[in-house]
Amino acid sequence: MPDERWNELFAALRSNRDRAILALAVSNGARASELLGVRGVDLDWGDQLVRVVRKGTLAEQWLPASAEAFIWIRLYLAEGPPLDPQAPLWWTLRRRDHGAGLAYQTMNYEALRAVFRRVNTLLGTNWSMHDLRHTAALRMARDESLSLRDVQTILGHAHLSTTADVYLVEEEAQVIRRVQEHLAEVRDRAKPPPPTVAGGYEASDLDVLFGGGQA
Repeated sequence: MPDERWNELFAALRSNRDRAILALAVSNGARASELLGVRGVDLDWGDQLVRVVRKGTLAEQWLPASAEAFIWIRLYLAEGPPLDPQAPLWWTLRRRDHGAGLAYQTMNYEALRAVFRRVNTLLGTNWSMHDLRHTAALRMARDESLSLRDVQTILGHAHLSTTADVYLVEEEAQVIRRVQEHLAEVRDRAKPPPPTVAGGYEASDLDVLFGGGQA
């Protein structure tokens, strides 16, 4: 997802809860089920880490998150009831059965899908949580300060080949641009040095004589 499309998606969100979830997803590539399972106790505010239970292995793992994600989490929590550290982090207001009014309920995958349905309808797009995971992976993979092993660890891939095969994908336009820059450098290195002018002659006179000024 290009940065401008991410900004467009983020601007279309209606709540701080949704902004917090998507900001987390795009910063560390955690899966939807992993983020939805986060509890209050799984937030490390000091080191800006979030603990998730990995899909498949069910192993707990601390993941880094952006400062922006924690800002949106704080704003979201300020809007609702006091957070129980052992309770799920994400809640949604739903109408109770028999018209008994609204009540807080744990946010599930269907509620998160509804967030994307609304935004996609508004923007005419088809984004999903997997797109955010893919975007986070590509951003990390293209950062020269991170190794492929770093990316594998954060994404929770069991095999390094999975990370390499799926996420080390370069956009064709970027590849073409870099190769063009390479060819330009080769061309510049191959250029012969300018000829030296013998003593007693003016360079401008030689240009006129040999047509150098027209080259």
